[in-house]
Amino acid sequence: MSSETVTTDKGRTTLSTIADEAHVSISTVSKVLNGKGGVSESVRARIEELLHDYGYNQRTAKQTIRPLIELVFYEMESPGVYEVIKGAEHVARANGLGLIVTQSGNRLHPADDWIDDVVRRKPLGVVLNCSDLSASQKRQLRTRNIPFVILDPSGSPAPDVPSIGSANWTGGLLATRHLIELGHRDIGIITGPADMLCSQARLSGYRSALDAAGIPFRPELLVPGEFLQSDGISGGTRLLSLPNPPTAIFAGSDLQALGVYEAARAKGLSIPNDLSVVGYDDLPLAQWAGPPMTTIRQPIVEMAEQATNLVLRLSSGDAPEKVRVELATDLVVRASTKPLVH
Repeated sequence: MSSETVTTDKGRTTLSTIADEAHVSISTVSKVLNGKGGVSESVRARIEELLHDYGYNQRTAKQTIRPLIELVFYEMESPGVYEVIKGAEHVARANGLGLIVTQSGNRLHPADDWIDDVVRRKPLGVVLNCSDLSASQKRQLRTRNIPFVILDPSGSPAPDVPSIGSANWTGGLLATRHLIELGHRDIGIITGPADMLCSQARLSGYRSALDAAGIPFRPELLVPGEFLQSDGISGGTRLLSLPNPPTAIFAGSDLQALGVYEAARAKGLSIPNDLSVVGYDDLPLAQWAGPPMTTIRQPIVEMAEQATNLVLRLSSGDAPEKVRVELATDLVVRASTKPLVH
């Protein structure tokens, strides 16, 4: 290992150079490089800082690259996870690559211990379903030359982080405009978490559609949620129990919309005769709902394909013109909405 050398902005750098500056052995530097234990956090942080400062790139030092793409989710329960896996697998298989699926952390970023695992696995690249990576996680992946792309970011990634998302504001606008064109004026909305960028964008689209139609915003018609079916049940029940309940509800996800279906059933209401409902995502379950659900199609499979292709481009040294890509969203009209009968 002592002869391992890489050319950086500071000239010829060996592991011995890094070890000398960190006042540790070469084997300790090697442990950090390969994600192994037995190194204190303070020493590990110092070595990582030196690797970054020297522009050390492990793969230019001819380290092993495994033909794998790693998918990282912060939760696996959503039906949308399968759609992401399907899209990534299409691209991986077409390029003779394997796929690893990992659950780690929260919607902000993966857990700290994940980074050591991925360094040990040495995948070709990583696609993550979260808001961003921490500064240290980005530094470690870049030092090892493991490219990464954020898929459908729940927050706003840093400008230097490649990401693939969708037009959430347009989706919110299309859903609400559809209900307005059907004659609805009292339109409820069940959102996702307030700290998620997609939730804010969909809500903004909803409010823009109301403003354009000259319909006053009624704060009591807004119910926050977590994109879960349970939100649709509780939020739908709350909205339908108002003295002046909505005649239509825009749910922030298809799962929430299914919850609204249940809330309406419990109230003895018929969809769409008594209540029109629009979901969001267009997961396969939407077309099998009873009645089939009008929803906003978010092209999840295509987003995953683009994110995986972008990782492959980055791994080959190809710098994309744009690091932030938004795919179009579309209204899919089915049987859960109808014109309002006065």
